[in-house]
Amino acid sequence: MPTLMVYSFARVGAVVGLNVDDFYQNGKRCWFRLNEKGGKFHEVPAHRNAEAYLDAYLKAAGLTEAKRSPLFRTAPGKADRFTAKRMNRKEALAMIKRRAKAAGLSTKICNHSFRATGITTFLLNGGTVEKAQAIAGHESPKTTNLYDRTNDEITLDEIERILI
Repeated sequence: MPTLMVYSFARVGAVVGLNVDDFYQNGKRCWFRLNEKGGKFHEVPAHRNAEAYLDAYLKAAGLTEAKRSPLFRTAPGKADRFTAKRMNRKEALAMIKRRAKAAGLSTKICNHSFRATGITTFLLNGGTVEKAQAIAGHESPKTTNLYDRTNDEITLDEIERILI
């Protein structure tokens, strides 16, 4: 799920709202059909890494033929099985925080961290705000800029400007 948020800049609500058939092949490419705020549908091509991870997940979870069912489901306790119940935003956040803690990472991470990471990485690698806006499905570039963390990093070059 976090992988999908990073590679598609999708909101967590759109990701947990996906059904299995919302990850589909069109020609030689796979796509995600995201149901965004206000009932808008937004289709995004799947990055090859996201496609590989989702294919592996669908096979491991036994969901490849469950087309109209939830893509991301709850798992009771520490069971190695999924329920038929759709995961919600709060359950997704709890899962992310548990996994961050288990990995020794800050639990300040949240669902939006993945969207911001995807947009920031895209911009650092030469993408434009306009294209990021289109991928994220934002109405305004101002909204996209809220996720841009490219200016958060202080480099050694900037510190070396302190000439005392």
